[in-house]
Amino acid sequence: MKIFASMCAFLFTGGFVVSDTDYFVLRRGLGNSKQVFESTGMGRVVFLGGSITFMSGWRDMVCAELERRFPETKFDFINAGIPSTGSTPGAYRLARDVLKNGPVDLMFEEAAVNDFYNGRSDKEQIRGMEGIVRHAQNINPNIDIILMHFVDPEKVKEYNNGEVPAVIKNHERVAVHYNLPSINFALEVTERINREEFSWENDFKDLHPSPFGHQLYFRTISRLFEFAWVGKSTGENSRIKAYYQPDKLDEFCYDTGVLLSPDNVEKVNGFIMDPKWENTVGGATRPGFVNVPMLVGKNPGDSFELSFVGSAVGLFVIAGPDSGRVEYRVDNGKWQKQDLYTKWSRGLHIPWVYMLEAELEKEKKHRLEVRLLDQKNRQSQGYSCRIVNFVINAYE
Repeated sequence: MKIFASMCAFLFTGGFVVSDTDYFVLRRGLGNSKQVFESTGMGRVVFLGGSITFMSGWRDMVCAELERRFPETKFDFINAGIPSTGSTPGAYRLARDVLKNGPVDLMFEEAAVNDFYNGRSDKEQIRGMEGIVRHAQNINPNIDIILMHFVDPEKVKEYNNGEVPAVIKNHERVAVHYNLPSINFALEVTERINREEFSWENDFKDLHPSPFGHQLYFRTISRLFEFAWVGKSTGENSRIKAYYQPDKLDEFCYDTGVLLSPDNVEKVNGFIMDPKWENTVGGATRPGFVNVPMLVGKNPGDSFELSFVGSAVGLFVIAGPDSGRVEYRVDNGKWQKQDLYTKWSRGLHIPWVYMLEAELEKEKKHRLEVRLLDQKNRQSQGYSCRIVNFVINAYE
């Protein structure tokens, strides 16, 4: 059921402009989660994404709305938002952050803003998003998943230039392939600004939305609920059914992603396991990425090795003001270089996943070698490497 651009009547409610135009595609709907909520009196709902999910706003409103719609249901709401992270980190932290309390009934997933600004390639955007979807479905084939495309100024510009943002095309490709509901907030905000219902500068204000923007997000999600959950299900429609899972879009999607503790390293030279890393360098930190164990190297020549079984390996680091560069190779292959310093590192220890290899033989045991170089970004204050976890697309 496709519901892009239906009617254009506008109402004023509590000072907020409400449009009857919808910007979601229902596809297979949300029938399973509704049946779980109604028949079991329990429900687990997870919100996976970046800072727009992590912050208070639309997520809190959705939780309240679900409790209103299902007053007899006891919900386990999980906020799995981590600022600055997109679909690639999301795929690897799914087991820890999303599935930590068991199988999930309904999941909201957003990564369009961070996947774009973090410079993830088209291939990575699909591998990350497809990995999230397939991993969640493998744990619970009945799960309902909603993909959401939040807005930012670049997406507004692209739509106004007659283009569909590449990250939205990539994420929609996953939504279509798996027949998942999706919401295009980027298109909604763009078109409603163009209709002069509100402005970016005075109303929405930022990609981290104002209260007005959070309310807009919530209202569209609530309307999706209205279309998805019409009336009371009876007969065949009241059954919980496992959803069909098609073949993979990308055979190397991160569908078995896991986080591996850095204390698994071998042949360590110079690196140390800091049981509770504290920031003595300066710059801001993110919750969950300070006062936690990290594998830390500070000097050129510091090195380690890691054995793993899986098709992909990467470093989950905090890339701060003193981040350096590493050289690495897998299975005695060609040495390659990776700069750990990002454009945000000057004032922030930003959580970042660097994929080192992503198309390895999955069933084979591999060996990763990493060493710090005597080179660094010109803006960096040092040569450091701080690893919170390794990311592995593991062999099951």
